[in-house]
Amino acid sequence: MRIWVWTQIWVHVMCGVCTLSLVFPFLDRRNKHRAIQKWSKHLLRIFNIELIVQDGALLGNIPHLIAANHISWLDIHVINAFKPICFVAKSEVEGWPIFGWMAKQLGTLFIKRDSARDVRQVVNQMAEVLKADSVCIFPEGTSTAGESVLPFKPNLFETAILAQTPVFPLALQYLSKTTGNRSESPAFIGEMGLLESMSNIIKNRALEAKITILPAFPWSQQTIIPADRKQVASYCENFIAKTLEQQM
Repeated sequence: MRIWVWTQIWVHVMCGVCTLSLVFPFLDRRNKHRAIQKWSKHLLRIFNIELIVQDGALLGNIPHLIAANHISWLDIHVINAFKPICFVAKSEVEGWPIFGWMAKQLGTLFIKRDSARDVRQVVNQMAEVLKADSVCIFPEGTSTAGESVLPFKPNLFETAILAQTPVFPLALQYLSKTTGNRSESPAFIGEMGLLESMSNIIKNRALEAKITILPAFPWSQQTIIPADRKQVASYCENFIAKTLEQQM
């Protein structure tokens, strides 16, 4: 059974590579998003992961910034299966075999988090993207087991403040279909390799990936004292943390 799942994964990945190389350059923005969403949904089906979205209608249709907690390399594909978006990822992802190349072709912005100069460049790139498209960031700066939230780094929130773009917290959870409890099998943490992580997911099939969209940061209430990036980061961090606690 596992051999068959691995075969499906690699066939699906190679189909994605062919699409990105031969078809993607000729698609308009709308059809690119459709192709991304279709590919991501099929990847979740291969892993037998059911996608559940709560309050997705809050996002609306105007460009926005999403701040999500980070658990796994799967997070990007789970979010894209719901609504394709531009991501900001750590620079190490760019070097991953195949998946790193695919992320680059999809417009992912890569950042060296220990470089102030690199952060500034990414902030400027995000500002350009947010004029027409939405962006998702993982402000923890690393992945966790999903039990709690690490402190959100505030740097990348600066773009949304300058543009007064809506900022939505997104709580991401992986749950067992059998028990309804949090599952750590998708967690991509420590020195774990990509293939090891994928193997853990295959061994523990029957998962739910739950996305909860939370209310946007209330810009309208910042009429006297303007919000700073630490304030926005704290708002998103606290809202997501409370959502995860409710699942415990």
